[in-house]
Amino acid sequence: MAHDAAANKASKHWLWLLLLPWIAMIWVPSYNKVEPQLFDFPFFYWYQLLWVLISAVITALVYFKTKTPKGGAR
Repeated sequence: MAHDAAANKASKHWLWLLLLPWIAMIWVPSYNKVEPQLFDFPFFYWYQLLWVLISAVITALVYFKTKTPKGGAR
């Protein structure tokens, strides 16, 4: 039982990764610019779109690292 609690607490550290997309989007001055452009899209737009993809990967990673195994403790 103690092992389950320790494993559960350790898996919660993965949740800190979910702050990365939030920080990247909340700090607007870091991406409030036109250059560099990518396929004629200003940096402001493609940076945010890139973070949509990065956020999906981070969310999936955190999900798989923190989910409880099937048939685990009830």
